Amino acid sequence: MQQFSNQEIAELKSRVDQIQEMLAGRAEELPVQARPDVDARTESSPKAGLLDQLSFSIQIRRIRRSHFGAAEMSGPTWDMMLDLMLAGSHGRVLSASDLATGAGVPLSSGLRMISALERLGLVHRSIDERDRRRTIVRLTDIGTERMASYFDKVGAASPTGRTLAA
Repeated sequence: MQQFSNQEIAELKSRVDQIQEMLAGRAEELPVQARPDVDARTESSPKAGLLDQLSFSIQIRRIRRSHFGAAEMSGPTWDMMLDLMLAGSHGRVLSASDLATGAGVPLSSGLRMISALERLGLVHRSIDERDRRRTIVRLTDIGTERMASYFDKVGAASPTGRTLAA
């Protein structure tokens, strides 16, 4: 059985996402009556609410992808960014091990993710002055601005105008 590299898997995933976007765009071009999955009865049904939520979740993911560029901002990495934003807004700091634990990944994987975020200029690591064995991770000013502007975009896209984390 052929093994695929991480790069090949990422390229395949990217292509699948492009195809999904293309298909979603075509569905949006059709009038509501012409869509096979939407009719007058569906618009008022509980299923319509679920479909709206699913559609909004996909829209949020696309906003995140376009806002942060090629950076892999999903899964545990995204959880780390959310944890850092929340901690910063409460005047708290988190260690690298706190972030890895919160994201549900081993410390070694967490450190790789933190390094990637650091290369993007979104986070900064420093040694904890009280316990030099700990590494403190904080969002940079750029990281904080990018997160805040992302949530502004999501809030603007929300049907209710509320800001949501995805």
